[in-house]
Amino acid sequence: MPRDQNAVVLDRAGLERELDRVVATVARRGRPIRALGSIAVALRCPDAGVLLPAFDRTYADIDFAAYRRDAREISSAIVGLGYVEDRQIFIFSEGRRAIFDHPSAALHLDVFYDRLEFCHVIPLAGRLEIDSPTIPLAELLLSKLQIVKLNEKDVVDAVLLLLDHPLGEGDGDTIDVVRIANLASEEWGLWRTLTMNLEKVALLAATYRQLDEAQRTRVGQAAARLKAAIDEIPKSFRWRMRDRVGDRRQWWTDVDEVR
Repeated sequence: MPRDQNAVVLDRAGLERELDRVVATVARRGRPIRALGSIAVALRCPDAGVLLPAFDRTYADIDFAAYRRDAREISSAIVGLGYVEDRQIFIFSEGRRAIFDHPSAALHLDVFYDRLEFCHVIPLAGRLEIDSPTIPLAELLLSKLQIVKLNEKDVVDAVLLLLDHPLGEGDGDTIDVVRIANLASEEWGLWRTLTMNLEKVALLAATYRQLDEAQRTRVGQAAARLKAAIDEIPKSFRWRMRDRVGDRRQWWTDVDEVR
């Protein structure tokens, strides 16, 4: 759907207000919907977020995760806020994704149902009720680190999350190491991508002039600790069988942009 040339472009504060409006509207129907993406990272990292202007970041859209069983109610709620759904996306993705455009704003909402499926699949069953207004921090970090062709925006988001939140067990304000390690122990490809990207994040963070020495050290230590936990957890039989093949076969799914 083409955007109105006179559409209002929302700044970060405006996007955060719209994010809250969508979450609250869907919640009134008794359904969970949670934000992900860079705007969600900024929302969950208020302390490290003061660094964002130094990275010259911009925000345009809002990504959400929800359950497929709630798709009808969520579509009705979002359309009620003035958005128009692109039904072809929902049909083309077999109900795994929906996109909504606002005719008077340079903004669209992307909703992923049941899982985050980019280079790997991150299941969300039972996870959306844990936190609000964003997905849990473990999944928020995974949504960045599961991208094989990691760009600088993803690296910066991972850095902010590692700076602002401790690694540990459980959710809330903690990045659940057990959750991440368990997922990686079941899928060799996810393990390969996560460990590769944690090394990359540590290396790049060490070069960022926007960070002071203590921050660069903290990111490097957190990345190393998380990588160690992912490496040390016992692996499934399927993981061990795939490990025999290693890098000789592509271990990720190429990300195709719907639009």
